[in-house]
Amino acid sequence: MKRLSAGLFLSFLVLNGCAQKTKAKPVKGPDNENTLLWKISGNGLEKPSYLFGTIHMLCKDDAGISENLKNSIIDADEVYFEIDLDNMLEMLTVMSKMKMKGDTTLQDLLSKEDYEKVKNYFDGAGSMLPFSMLETYKPILAASLLEQSSLPCDKNTAMEQEIMEVAKKYKKKIKGLETMGYQAEVLDGIPYKMQAEQLVAYIDNANKGKDSSSTELSEMLQAYREQDLNKLEALMMKEEAGVAAYADILLFQRNRNWIEKLKEILPGHSLLIAVGAGHLPGEKGVLNLLRKAGFTVTPVENKVITTKEI
Repeated sequence: MKRLSAGLFLSFLVLNGCAQKTKAKPVKGPDNENTLLWKISGNGLEKPSYLFGTIHMLCKDDAGISENLKNSIIDADEVYFEIDLDNMLEMLTVMSKMKMKGDTTLQDLLSKEDYEKVKNYFDGAGSMLPFSMLETYKPILAASLLEQSSLPCDKNTAMEQEIMEVAKKYKKKIKGLETMGYQAEVLDGIPYKMQAEQLVAYIDNANKGKDSSSTELSEMLQAYREQDLNKLEALMMKEEAGVAAYADILLFQRNRNWIEKLKEILPGHSLLIAVGAGHLPGEKGVLNLLRKAGFTVTPVENKVITTKEI
C-alpha cells in the first residue's frame, strides 16, 4: 500500500518573548548547499529576507536553532509560517473543516474487518482524539496521529514550535501564507477511500512491529538532520511514499500560490519565512520559483545549536 504524506498537519503551540541584532553568515563556496536556511535578496529588495525549511514532527532532541536562524528571526520585521500559528481562533474553528464531506464516515470507506481493525487499534492506543470523532474526519488526520506516535523518542516537537518560541521571545508578529481552512480543503483532493486504505496499511505495519513505514520516517528524519534537501525530495517522491501522485495538490500548487504572495510582501520588509522543507527543492520548489521570479537565493550556514543555548 502506498503511503500518503501527513506533512500538512501542524503543531499548534505558542510561548512568549524580547530583541537584538546581528547578521547571518553566508555559506562559503557553491558546493556546500546542505542547509535549510536561505537568503532572499535582489529584485529591488532594500533588505534581505530568509527562508527556512521546517519539519512538522521530530524528536525534541533533534530540534535545534542555529545562530544564523536565530539572527534571521531577530532581524525579521515579521515571521511567516504556512499558516498563522498565532491565530488560536482559526485553529479552534478549523476542525469542522477536517470532517469528510457528505456525512461520510470511515465505516463507509472500509470493509467491516478493516474498520474493526482501525477501531480496535485506536481504542487500545489511547489517541489524543476519541475514535468516535476521528471516524468522521479525513483519514489522513488519523494517519498523522499514528505517525507522530511512531517517533523513536518520548518527547516530540515541530520546528514551527521551536521557531515560534524564539519569535515570541523577541516579540515578532506572526503571519501565515495560507489559512488552515485552505489546508483542510486541499485534502479533499485526495480520495477519502485512498486515505482510509493508507490508514489501514499503516496499522498493519504498526502491528508487525518494525516496518517499512518507520524505516521511511527514519530516513526522512535523517535527511532532515543532514539538511539534505535533494535526499529529502527523493524520499518524498518515491512511488511508495504516495506523495508523487498528489504532488501538485500537496506541494506544487501551494508553492506557486506562495510565490505570488511573496512577490507582494517581500518588498519593504525583512521576513523569516518558515515552511515545510519538502516545499523547497526541485524545479517546482520554492527556491527555484523564487529565482524564476527574479530574486537571488543563496544558501546560508545553519550549524545547529540546542534550544537550551538560546
